[in-house]
Amino acid sequence: MSRSLWKPNPLHNNKKNNSLEKNLNFKIENRAQQIDNSFLNKTVKIYNGIRFFEITILEKMIGRKFGEFAPTRKFPSHKKKKQPKKK
Repeated sequence: MSRSLWKPNPLHNNKKNNSLEKNLNFKIENRAQQIDNSFLNKTVKIYNGIRFFEITILEKMIGRKFGEFAPTRKFPSHKKKKQPKKK
């Protein structure tokens, strides 16, 4: 389902631009926020509901949402059984 054309794109607030210019780690909790040119080559921390993931924004990420780059599910890992030692 696509977003209505009459709704504006959710962008970051102007207050947060100051920390981007200082090249600080920037914490983002709004996963629906769109990535624009001011984030290029910056390291941001994206919140997935549990913890922050540190990601460097590349040129090919511009125009997409932050939520696409922070995994929200934990992938299962199965333990390997120990093999008995052969004599």
